[in-house]
Amino acid sequence: MNKNIVITGVSSGFGLATAADLLSRGYRVFGSVRKTQDAKKVGDELQSPHFTPLLFDVTDHEAIAEAVSQLTAQLNGEGIAGLVNNAGVGPMGPLEHIPIQQLRDVLEINVIGVLAVTQAFLPLLKRSEQSADITAGRIVNMSSTSGGVTFPMVGAYSASKYALESLTDGFRREFSRYGIRVIAIEPGSIRTPIWDKNAAPVANEPEPYAGTAYEEFMAQLPAFFEQRLKGAKPISAVTDAIAHALETPNPRARYPLDSTWYAGKYLGDRLMDVIIQRQMPKG
Repeated sequence: MNKNIVITGVSSGFGLATAADLLSRGYRVFGSVRKTQDAKKVGDELQSPHFTPLLFDVTDHEAIAEAVSQLTAQLNGEGIAGLVNNAGVGPMGPLEHIPIQQLRDVLEINVIGVLAVTQAFLPLLKRSEQSADITAGRIVNMSSTSGGVTFPMVGAYSASKYALESLTDGFRREFSRYGIRVIAIEPGSIRTPIWDKNAAPVANEPEPYAGTAYEEFMAQLPAFFEQRLKGAKPISAVTDAIAHALETPNPRARYPLDSTWYAGKYLGDRLMDVIIQRQMPKG
């Protein structure tokens, strides 16, 4: 049975946790990192002979192509059972003031990067033409509750996840001809470094939105997120969902892991506006 898996962004967070979980389930994991020092760090942490780092940034098309060539040579005729598109960034800031380049960057990483990686690894996911009994691989895209509900100050991130949801639908409907299943995972309140890094102020750096109408609001966000994270689900909720999406005979198209996702679909925009405004810090 083919148990080769590619995961992007394994340096920390969901990517690292997913790599560890799938290794424990007997998979051979190929995980992308952007720096050689990250490859060593992750390798030391995972401590598994079945983990192989792939050095590429999802925005570097030449590096992606080189990684695919290296992986193809290592697989020696085998394909991959799954591609987990996990790499991403989560900037925070009011849409009124967020730098346009920052929005371009998040779309480049969270959306275009997913498309670039998927296009590059797709030949390894397709059903083998030589062996009809070898099934096609699966694609798991790491989306977010923010791909269904937009909260203040994370509009840029949410825009990228809405786009990723649409991209996932397109993949799922187009790649069905190859037998490839495409699944989205939508985590909610789960502590990962992507939020710790963006919510916490950086020492000796000025607050980027000081002097704007959002200064007080932004200052209260770290405490707001800490409060929400008290009831957060463990990261195993995400890794279990990914494993289920990869292994079950009939995976769901989406795995929403927070009730907020359903509220956003069924309560209507005006009611959601009121609910969100009541939950957010004042400022």
